[in-house]
Amino acid sequence: MSPLAEVAKLFLKLGFTAFGGPAAHVAMFHEEVVARRKWLTDEEFLDLLGATNLIPGPNSTEMAIHIGFMQAGWPGLIVGGVCFIAPAMLIVLALAWLYVQFGTLPQAAWLLYGIKPIVIAIIAQALWILGAKALKNRLAFFAGIAVLALYFFKVNEIILLFAGGLIVMLIANWQRLRKISPSVLIPLSGIGLAQVAAPFSLSLLFLTFLKIGAVLYGSGYVLFAFLRADFVSRLGWLTDQQLIDAIAVGQITPGPLFTSATFIGYLLRGIPGALLATLGIFLPSFIFVAISNPLIPRIRNSVWMSSLLDGVNTSSLGLMAGVTFQLGLASLTDIFAILLVILALILLIRYKVNSTWLIAGGALAGYLVSFIR
Repeated sequence: MSPLAEVAKLFLKLGFTAFGGPAAHVAMFHEEVVARRKWLTDEEFLDLLGATNLIPGPNSTEMAIHIGFMQAGWPGLIVGGVCFIAPAMLIVLALAWLYVQFGTLPQAAWLLYGIKPIVIAIIAQALWILGAKALKNRLAFFAGIAVLALYFFKVNEIILLFAGGLIVMLIANWQRLRKISPSVLIPLSGIGLAQVAAPFSLSLLFLTFLKIGAVLYGSGYVLFAFLRADFVSRLGWLTDQQLIDAIAVGQITPGPLFTSATFIGYLLRGIPGALLATLGIFLPSFIFVAISNPLIPRIRNSVWMSSLLDGVNTSSLGLMAGVTFQLGLASLTDIFAILLVILALILLIRYKVNSTWLIAGGALAGYLVSFIR
């Protein structure tokens, strides 16, 4: 079997079976390409993982793209990413069709009612774990708090993300900065594509997801802050409930969490919307990997890039905390939902129950409650 065919076979399999989010995906990749197939050494794998943290986009998808490129060259770059994304996209597309057809029926509504509190618990746990790793010092802590506060004042999330990263980088490297001529410092201004409520169009849908894919750092869960800012607050194309449903579908399916874009695109304009949304949000990852892969040895040793990454990650956590609070207000509407999220947090933190099983349990609980009420 050719290297390209091996890449396609591996990532198609992972695309159908990789549940559990980015961290779980990376662990599965390591088992397959380092332990079993010996395509990469541990050091090479860690270099690729570090590189994905320095560029925007979904980390596990970018790992698939990197590995495909390392194993089968430029064709492998495309095949690795597409084969990992396609199974999840097709599953989400089918679920989006079912949602549009049956989502307003009582049975389907109660399934989603049970899943939503589980999703909030999963995001909250990820926020806690990532926060423990990212908030390394007082500077990181206060940067995260500042971003969270400014998020509630409706400051543009892209400005917050990049400004947070830049400020942390400048403060962390202040002694080095004093040795640099001021003439080489370019002020940060005008980051982000300002948007206002607008009529729906496929071109704006594509460009909005392209923007998100090109600037989103951090955990895939940070995606939801961007989705809410654009599609709920600015454009007014989705409700909070529809956004939470999109998040739930992204959680219960394998592959990248970014396939929530497929679900949203289908809700807004059927199959054309789903395909354009998916293309828009994933296209930047292919471009960034193609550019960054040859630069990995230099990127990983850069003091400036390392501190910039710390700041961006901290800002991402601030955004993530803000959107988790807002989604919690929208979904935790009664005592049953509150008890469900508390139970889910206990099972996640104390007993390390797999999130896929929790989501299935939440769906079952919601369905059972439909018979009681």
